[in-house]
Amino acid sequence: MPDGDATRRRTRRTPKPLDRRRMNDLALHYVARFMTSSGKLEAYLKRKLRERGWEGEEGPDIAGLVARFAEKGYVDDEAYARMKATGLLARGYGARRVNETLRADGLDEEVRAHNVPADSEAREALLAYVRRRKFGPFAAPVRDKGPEAAHKAREKQLAAILRAGHSFEHARRAVEAPTIAELEEWVEEARD
Repeated sequence: MPDGDATRRRTRRTPKPLDRRRMNDLALHYVARFMTSSGKLEAYLKRKLRERGWEGEEGPDIAGLVARFAEKGYVDDEAYARMKATGLLARGYGARRVNETLRADGLDEEVRAHNVPADSEAREALLAYVRRRKFGPFAAPVRDKGPEAAHKAREKQLAAILRAGHSFEHARRAVEAPTIAELEEWVEEARD
């Protein structure tokens, strides 16, 4: 006959409320594992504070802790923004999507403005996106299905490119490019 204690589920112990030392340890562990921004670190610490509560007479100084980590170089908003923008552009996302992501990560306007991609970078990202998604001149022809199907496919491609953060002018140019060579030439023009 099975032992009743063996089948009892483990009860999860409740974590101790945070104090200054535990808050510092949490922040240090977080920045050691992830490259992060000041805004993301602050949001993480606030979430942990809501989950676990606070123990102590004086309240938590989350902003001071984040500022201290930034002074020590544990958190570098500029480096984080560069890394994030470069990664998004490499995956084919446009300037608007880069800006929205940096804003969501808690970066201020100055840092976001400094990391806005140039026109040449935006065009290269667009080329990468349409190549990966097989849009525009990379798409399989739909002429056999009639002009209505071609128009519908074009509209879907435009919508997807706009959602990826590219401007309408760039999206239209990519979808309407007759050949891959012409699209690549348009991208090269911006590099000069």
